Amino acid sequence: MSAAIDQAPRQGLFFRRKRPTAGDALIATLMLALVVASAFPLVWMVLSSFKTTAESMQVPPVWIPQSPNFEAYEKVAGVINVGRSMWNSMIIATVTTAGILLTSLMAGYAFAKYRFRGRNLLFSVLIATMFLPPIVTLIPLYRIVGSLGLNASLAGVILPNLANAFGIFLMRQFIAGVPDDLIDAARMDGASEMRILFSIVAPTVTPAIAALALFAFVYHWNSYLWPLTVLQGSGDQYPIVISLSRLLSYNRGAMNTNLVMAGATLAVLPPLALFVFLQRFFVDSIVGSAVKG
Repeated sequence: MSAAIDQAPRQGLFFRRKRPTAGDALIATLMLALVVASAFPLVWMVLSSFKTTAESMQVPPVWIPQSPNFEAYEKVAGVINVGRSMWNSMIIATVTTAGILLTSLMAGYAFAKYRFRGRNLLFSVLIATMFLPPIVTLIPLYRIVGSLGLNASLAGVILPNLANAFGIFLMRQFIAGVPDDLIDAARMDGASEMRILFSIVAPTVTPAIAALALFAFVYHWNSYLWPLTVLQGSGDQYPIVISLSRLLSYNRGAMNTNLVMAGATLAVLPPLALFVFLQRFFVDSIVGSAVKG
C-alpha cells in the first residue's frame, strides 16, 4: 500500500498539475489589465507630484520625472496648513469610525440575538434608510446641528454620523452566525450583556469589524459636502479634502499641476496605510461572507 502511495505522485494520480488553458490565459490577462487600470491614477498622481512645473505642463506628457524633487511638497505647506488640515481630518474620521463601530456592534447584536416585538419591522425601516440619497437629509441635519449650536465645529460634522445603517446591517449579518449556545453559556456563568458583546461576540466577528472600520474611515476621510456645509467660514477647522480645493484655485491655468498632485498624495496616505494594516482582516471578511452565502 505504501509503495503504491509512493508511486502515485510519479504517476500523477494525486498531485496532477493542471495545464494552463487559453481561458486561464485570458482571465489572467483581464485581471492584469484591471490591476493596471486601477493602479494607474494613483501611480500617475505620485509621479506627477515629483515633477517640476515645466514637466507637469509638457505636451506630450512626461510619464517619469527626469529630475524628481520635493519642490511641490514644499509649496503645499505654504499654500495650506497641511498639519492642521490633516489633524482635523484625522479627528473627524477616527471619532466617527469609533462611533459607528460601537453603535453598529450594539445594534447589530440586538437585532441578531434579541427577540422583541416589532424587530423585523424596525430592521426593515433601518434598511430602507440606506436607499436615501445623502443630499435628501442634508438640510434637516443642518437645521438640527444648528439648533444644537454646533455649527462651525468639528462636533457638528461628527455627531450626525455616529450611527450608520449599513454598519448595523453588516454587524447583524455576521453576529447572527455566532452560536446561541456560546452566548447562553456565558449568561449562565453570570456574564453581563456588555461583557458578552465585547469579550465573546466582538472577537468572533473581527474581520467584519475591520472591514467596517476601513469603509467608515475612508468614507469620512474623503467626505466633502457635509463638512463644507457645517464648517462654513471656519477655515482653521477644514479637513484636508476641503483644504485641497485651495490648491485647485492656486493652480492658475494648470501651471501647478504638480502642486495639486502633491497635496492629493499627502491626503491619500492615511487611508492607504489603514488599508495595508487591515488588509488581512478585510480579505477574511470577504471570504467569510462568501462561505456563509
